[in-house]
Amino acid sequence: MEQVFRAASDEMTAGNAMVVATVVKTSGSTPQKPGAKLLVRADGSGVGTLGGGCVEGDIWFASSQLLKSGGPAEMRDYELNEDLAAQDGLVCGGTMYFLLDPIREPAEVSEFNDEVIAAYEGGAPVAVASLMKVPEGSELVVGTKLLIRENGSTSGSFRDERLDANAINEAHRLMAMGKNDYIVGESGAEYFIEAYTTPPTLVLTGGGHVSKALSNIASTLGFRIFIIDDREEFSNPERFPEAEQTVVSDYGSAFEKLAIGTNSFIVIATRGHRYDASATAAAMRTPASYVGLLGSKRKTILIYEELFASGFTMEEVQAVRSPIGLNISARTPEEIALSIMSEIVGFRLGGDGGTLKLDQRLIDKAAEKAASRSESTEPVGAD
Repeated sequence: MEQVFRAASDEMTAGNAMVVATVVKTSGSTPQKPGAKLLVRADGSGVGTLGGGCVEGDIWFASSQLLKSGGPAEMRDYELNEDLAAQDGLVCGGTMYFLLDPIREPAEVSEFNDEVIAAYEGGAPVAVASLMKVPEGSELVVGTKLLIRENGSTSGSFRDERLDANAINEAHRLMAMGKNDYIVGESGAEYFIEAYTTPPTLVLTGGGHVSKALSNIASTLGFRIFIIDDREEFSNPERFPEAEQTVVSDYGSAFEKLAIGTNSFIVIATRGHRYDASATAAAMRTPASYVGLLGSKRKTILIYEELFASGFTMEEVQAVRSPIGLNISARTPEEIALSIMSEIVGFRLGGDGGTLKLDQRLIDKAAEKAASRSESTEPVGAD
């Protein structure tokens, strides 16, 4: 999404009109999820993606037509039935809802766009709420936007004090990790809210084999990577070329040298129990949303005892993820790293870590349909 905002900034600077199409809601199986964006320029070119295929082509065309017609922002739904999906080789069967948002006066939204880009670059998190549906007879306007900052200040308005207040409350729930949500208000008004913050940051405390494997995986997932170790040979750019910053420090004070926020994830994997305890205690005092400790259940219990003795509460200790990772029977450093990153990504995106395998009921249904199809195509009079 960041590339869409940066492209929009270039178009605004040039004084060009554009349409930004955003997936705001989905149901069933779809090629993209809420938050996906496509910027369509006046010359017909674009930046971003809505999933490709017929979906993207049709919304791209609709956006171009909206730009030419001079019409206002609108919400569109797109049903991707099995036959339509098959034309593009997709296996989908759901509905996608889009906001087609024309920008003809760049000055009206440049502040919003600039603050989103600043959030991506390390500034304070922000959220943008866009009005999607309004009650019948209401004077509210689809496409109206409200910018909400971390400190509670705002720009713009839905022109409804209660609706604004609800959006501000929802925004703070989503800001920590840059999530989005589609909200249906009590009045019948509906809005889509998107929060923006820095890319997720993985802080690897201890530069051993597991951290090395973690760094390799995390870099492909778009995480910023920070490394901490009290030995220079285990925390340096040559050992961790993917890292944005490597710190050589005692574990008790190392986190003070890093920009750690709520969209940060800390993994404790030092070379010994004593260092793990110090690092875990220090990590718990940061604003990071996730602290995980690598080790056995026995080591975890011993370190928890030390944390309780140091004055940490039950709620604080329970928030530490340990033993860290999903149960995939991992053995090698690479397998352990995969287990840990799977848990971190699931935590960040709201997954439960369960299997996606079809229920037997659905497999039986597929078998029944195949059998009935076979019977219907059997030649009449066949033995």
